[in-house]
Amino acid sequence: MNKIKVNLNRRISASYEILIGRNILDRGGMILQRNNWADRYFLAADETVASLHGERTAEILRSAGLSVEILTLPAGESAKKMDTVLSLVGGLLRLGADRASGIIALGGGVTGDVAGFAASIFMRGIPYVQIPTTLVAQVDSSIGGKTGVNLDEGKNLVGAFHQPKAVIIDMEFLRTLPEREYRNGLAETVKYGIIDDPGLFEVLESEAEKILERDMDRLSEVVPRSCSIKKGIVEIDERELGIRKILNFGHTIGHALERESDGAIPHGEAVAAGMIAAAHISEKMGYLPAADRLRIEGLIRRVGLYRPIPPSLATEGIVSRLRYDKKKKGGEVSFVLLKKIGIPFSNGAVEGEVIAEAVEALRKA
Repeated sequence: MNKIKVNLNRRISASYEILIGRNILDRGGMILQRNNWADRYFLAADETVASLHGERTAEILRSAGLSVEILTLPAGESAKKMDTVLSLVGGLLRLGADRASGIIALGGGVTGDVAGFAASIFMRGIPYVQIPTTLVAQVDSSIGGKTGVNLDEGKNLVGAFHQPKAVIIDMEFLRTLPEREYRNGLAETVKYGIIDDPGLFEVLESEAEKILERDMDRLSEVVPRSCSIKKGIVEIDERELGIRKILNFGHTIGHALERESDGAIPHGEAVAAGMIAAAHISEKMGYLPAADRLRIEGLIRRVGLYRPIPPSLATEGIVSRLRYDKKKKGGEVSFVLLKKIGIPFSNGAVEGEVIAEAVEALRKA
């Protein structure tokens, strides 16, 4: 089992460990029991995850001496809204939760964001633990304390920074993921290679087939390496005031695609398209060599994440969604661009014509 410590030095009590391995829930339960973060835990899982893993996970944690009850949430991106948070809070109250209670988020990014946000506001804040079951949650969304929900106007516009007490990553959960959802998670590992670790990018290039086959030996390298990159950036910039913005590479146009398609383009595919668009913009503006842009697009195609934007989605509609991007400052949308693989930078001065051209380029098969 790998242990990675997230050191938030200004608030030592907010520091926590990421535990990574296979079949490690029992050890995770012992850590929760030993640290005594809560008297009772409420396991929040969506309907799909609850049916697959809910009772088994609860029993493993109970065997460590924990009091665990299950609360079920709706499944899917459409559940990432205030109504779901309020429903979860209502369930906690009905079961008698109080300030000595804690939440365990079992599931993907939506569950982690909703449960973490509920934990941040219930009784003015209670502890929570992340047990991510999807690849995107294991390498990205479960780490860093960003919680929140979507509004009709855009993604993640309401939320809070609320760090978990621990992140328990059991890679065995990845075996039950639907193929498309698993591939969607690879978008975040590709992103880490692009923005921080050219060596990881090369591993993904050379081992793409085995990673797609969910070879656990390869994943045992890729998952901890991705987590280490995320934790390193979070340690420097916990509240996304500076360098943490590079984690949004591909997400600016990606989020716009998600919203304009009403979720028909899932997060990973949208971010993958956004990364291709960002690389296109970087090349167009004279920053990124064409060879690097081609490598980025080639890897995204190899891992099965590239799908052309359908004609039904108008470029004007996609670009207009950028007005509601939460990273906008002073009316200007901040894009994360590239000078080369491994060297990103933030640039708000991107002309509308260049953005539209990059979106149009995503229509090519």
